[in-house]
Amino acid sequence: MFKNVIVRVPSKSISEGLTSANEGKPVYSKALVQHENYVSALTKAGVNVTVLEPKDEFPDSCFVEDVALCTSKCAIITRPGALSRRKEAALPDMIEALEKFYEHIEYIKEPGTVEAGDIMMVGDHFYIGLSARTNEAGAKQMIALLEKYGLSGQMVEMKEMLHLKTGLAYLENNNLLVAGEFKTAPEFEKFNKIEIELDEAYGANCIWVNDYVIVPEGYPKVQKKIEDLGYKVLVVDTSEYRKIDGGLSCLSLRF
Repeated sequence: MFKNVIVRVPSKSISEGLTSANEGKPVYSKALVQHENYVSALTKAGVNVTVLEPKDEFPDSCFVEDVALCTSKCAIITRPGALSRRKEAALPDMIEALEKFYEHIEYIKEPGTVEAGDIMMVGDHFYIGLSARTNEAGAKQMIALLEKYGLSGQMVEMKEMLHLKTGLAYLENNNLLVAGEFKTAPEFEKFNKIEIELDEAYGANCIWVNDYVIVPEGYPKVQKKIEDLGYKVLVVDTSEYRKIDGGLSCLSLRF
């Protein structure tokens, strides 16, 4: 069960965020409303939400998931692979927020790069995708830090997705949403895989929060598959975040 969530309000500079989506620039006023609805859904799922102030100098800073990995034993501050995001990981308000919840805070160091959008937690085990943003040096540091606290991790080769969790979502109870290249990845054979079709691939980025699953709006086949598994579903529109390669999991730290 998750007790706490940290989010950051999107900044007015969100339209300058990194993107490969080709869907136009996000509209700040819409992004703000969508973020408020996202926080409302999280609150409905029974967590305490810490809301950090926007940072205009960092257009992607609402995607807080990438700058820290929150585990049951420690928080690990990452070192983002995207240069424009590297200083986000050291923002004082984020460190202070984590210090309220964690006695132990660790850091990924050069030459390692890690964005926690590449990390999927399954109990005490963490799958770490090797992507354009997370390198092997960073993944090895991350695994060593996890092992220091009695947790475990393994690397997953990737070729297509931006982040590991772009195409994977663990919904607890051995249920795993899979899209694209991960449908045939040997690492995930033991899971009950719910395959997501190409036309709704973005919908694979859902989040499980205390028996609710938050699902992006506009992906009815994904929503039905999750409801058929017996989960309570909350739907949140993330269309403005999709324009800058972001989704539901990217917008929060959940622990």
